[in-house]
Amino acid sequence: MRQAYSVAVAWLWFGILGVAAVAPAPAQQTQPASEAAPRGQRLITPEMLFGQGRVNIDGSYARGLSWLDDEHYQEQRGGRAQRIAALSGDAAPVYDAEAVEAALAESGMEAASVERLARGLRSFSDDRSWALFSHDGHEYAYGFESRRVARLFERRGASEIALSPKAGFVSFVRDHNLHAVEIASGEVRQLTSDGSPTLLNGVLDWLYQEEVYGRGDWRAYWWSPDDRFIAFLQLDESPVPTHALIDHIAVPQRIENTRYPHAGEPNPSVRLGIVPAAGGDVVWADLDAYGDTEILIVRVSWSPDGKVIFQVQDREQRWLDLNEADPQTGRVRTLIRELSPAWVNVLDAPRWLADGRFVWRSEYDGFAHLYLYARDGVMLNRVTRGPWEVSSVHGVDEAGGWVYFSGSLDSPIQANAYRVRLDGRDPPERLTEAGFAHSVVFNPGLGMFIDTFSNLTTPPRVRLCAADGSPLRWISENDVDTLGEFKLGEARFLRVPTPDGAELNALLVLPADYEPGVRYPVLCSVYAGPSSPTVSNRWRGTRYLQDQMLAQKGYIVWYCDPRSASGESAASAWHAYQRLGEAELADIEAGVRWLIDQGYADPERIGIQGGSYGGYMVCYALTHSKMFKVGIAAFPVTDWRHYDTIYTERYMRTPANNPEGYRRSSALDAASSLHGRLLIYHGMMDDNVHMHNTLLFIDRLQRAGKQFDLMLYPLDRHGIGRGSRHEREMTLNYLLTHL
Repeated sequence: MRQAYSVAVAWLWFGILGVAAVAPAPAQQTQPASEAAPRGQRLITPEMLFGQGRVNIDGSYARGLSWLDDEHYQEQRGGRAQRIAALSGDAAPVYDAEAVEAALAESGMEAASVERLARGLRSFSDDRSWALFSHDGHEYAYGFESRRVARLFERRGASEIALSPKAGFVSFVRDHNLHAVEIASGEVRQLTSDGSPTLLNGVLDWLYQEEVYGRGDWRAYWWSPDDRFIAFLQLDESPVPTHALIDHIAVPQRIENTRYPHAGEPNPSVRLGIVPAAGGDVVWADLDAYGDTEILIVRVSWSPDGKVIFQVQDREQRWLDLNEADPQTGRVRTLIRELSPAWVNVLDAPRWLADGRFVWRSEYDGFAHLYLYARDGVMLNRVTRGPWEVSSVHGVDEAGGWVYFSGSLDSPIQANAYRVRLDGRDPPERLTEAGFAHSVVFNPGLGMFIDTFSNLTTPPRVRLCAADGSPLRWISENDVDTLGEFKLGEARFLRVPTPDGAELNALLVLPADYEPGVRYPVLCSVYAGPSSPTVSNRWRGTRYLQDQMLAQKGYIVWYCDPRSASGESAASAWHAYQRLGEAELADIEAGVRWLIDQGYADPERIGIQGGSYGGYMVCYALTHSKMFKVGIAAFPVTDWRHYDTIYTERYMRTPANNPEGYRRSSALDAASSLHGRLLIYHGMMDDNVHMHNTLLFIDRLQRAGKQFDLMLYPLDRHGIGRGSRHEREMTLNYLLTHL
C-alpha cells in the first residue's frame, strides 16, 4: 500500500478524517496560504473539474525534464523530444530522426512504418549510442554512430527489456528465466534455466513489486557497470497462498489467480544470484549467516569497484543490513547494520566517492540524516543533524566538498534544496526560494539544477539555477493568476496542539462566505498512513478547486495529518507502531476537537472520507468514535490480517507476535459499534486491497443489524478508473445529502 492510492481519492472533493474530543489550545498560524475571500466571484461547478469542460488553472510549464549531459536537458515539445541547451534555451532534436529513417529504410523495413519507428526510439543506453524499438513482433536496436539496425529477438513473452550500461547487450525475462542477447553477434543466451510459474528469475512477484521496489517496477535484475555480470533476485512463490479475483462481467466469468500472502502467511523465499552476461554458472550470494531467519532482499546495486551491494531485512523489518557480495565467489560481507525500536525504512543505495568512501542516509537517531562512511563500513562523521529530515540526495561534489540534497530543514510542509559540507562541520545552505515546495534535478556535474517550484496558490514555475542557488534563466515563468477569477475561501496552514504536547500539521479551508462565530459543517480529508502526509504547501491544481467548490457551498475542508503520517521524522511515525488506527484516530480527533473548540465546526455535522488506508481510517473511525455523522470509505482495509505481509508486518509485526494490536486495530471486529451514515465502495478486481475486506465488513454489519450504503465497480482495481465519473457524482451527492 502506498500513498499513490490516496491520490485515487484525493481528486474527490474530500478525504478522510475523524473527530472526537480534545482540550482546546491556541494554534500557531505558520503562514497564509491564500488571501481572504473574495478574490473573484466565479463559482466552481463539477463540469469545470472533470471531463470536457475542465478548466486549466495550471498555466503552461515544462514538465518531465531530464539531463542529457552537463550542458543539455531533454524536454518534450509538440510531442517530440528536444535537446535544450541549458544556458541559452536553444532547442534541437534529441537525435536525427531523418538519419534513422534512412537507416531503417536501407535495412529493408517497409516504408509505411519507417517514419513512425524513427520517431519512437526508446530505452537509450547510458552514453546514448544505442536505442531500442519494437517492430513486427521483434525487438531491435539502433546504433547512432554505426547507423546499424540489429534485429535481436522475438518479443512474444518477453518482459523487463533493458540495454546494458555500455550497450553491449540487451537483457530480458522470458518464461521466468533471465536472457541476454549480445548486440554485436545477435546471439541470445539463456542465463537461468530453472524458472517456472512459481520460481521467478529476474522478475518480481506482486508483493515485492508493490511494497519493496515500487509499483509498476517488476524488474529484478541489475547490470554491473562494466557489462560483465547481472545480479538478479530469484523468488520462490510456491509457499505463498493464492487469492482469486473474479471478473463478473465476462461471459463466462473469468478467474484471475494471484499469489498474495496476508499478514502472518508465508512470504516468497528469496535469494540473490550473479551470472556472467556471456553465460555460465550462477553464483549465489552466501546468505548462510542468516540461518533460518526469514529475510527480505530490499535493494540491489553495484559499487564502482565491482561488488554487488544489497540490503537485507528480517521479515518484520526491525533491522537492515547493508552487504556486499563478490560476484565471482558469492562471499558476503556486512558493512552496516541498522536497528530500530520499531521498523527500519528502506532509504537509498550508498552514494560512492572516488576513494571508496560513501554517503549513507539513515534514520539512526529517529530522523533521516546523512553520514559519511569508510569503504569498510566504519562511520567517519555525520554530515547533517537536527530535528528535520533529508528526503533525497542529489549528488556529492567531491572537488568542492559539497553534498547536495533536499529536505525539511526550513519547513515540514515544503521541501527545499540544500548543500552541506561533506565534513558536516557547517550548517546546510538553502539553495531554493522560501515559501514554496521545490523539486530539483541536478545536472551530472552538479554545476546547475532545474527547479520546479509552487505553493498552494502559485502554479508551478520552472527555472535554471547555478549550484549555489543563484537564478540563471527562466525555463517556464508561468506567471499567471489562474485562481483570481474564482470566489475562494481563505486557506490557512496551521500547527494544531494535541493533549499530550505534540503538534499536527493542518490546512484549513474556510467557506467562501465565512462569518466569524458561525459554525459550519466540516469535511475532514486525511490519508493517515505512516509517513504519508496530505498537508503540503504545493500546487494541487483542480483538487484545490474541488476543496473550494465545497467552501462555496458552505463547508469547511480540513486536512490534519496524524503525527505518524506527517512525514516529519521516522520517530513521529513510530507513534503508530503495533497500533495502527488507534494512534491516528486520537490525533485526528484532536484536530477536529480543536476546530470545534475554536468555534469553526458544527459538532453535529462532521464528515470523513478517504481511500485505501484512508478508507480503513473511515471504517475504523465510524466503529471506534461517535463524532462522525457521515463517512465515505473507498476500497478500505477493514482488518490488517487481510492485507499483505510486508506492508502490514512492518508496522504491526505478525499476528502471532502482536495479537492484541491486530484485535484493537480491526474495524471488522468492531462492526457492531458502527455510528453514523456510511458509504463504502470498492473495485471488484482490486488486486491490492481485495474486495474481500469490504465483503467481510458488510457481512458483519448486516449480522449486527447496521444499515449502510454500498457501491461496487465490477471491472475496477485499486482506485476507481472506469467508473470514476460515477464515483465522483455519487460521493459529492452523498455528502451534500447527508452532511
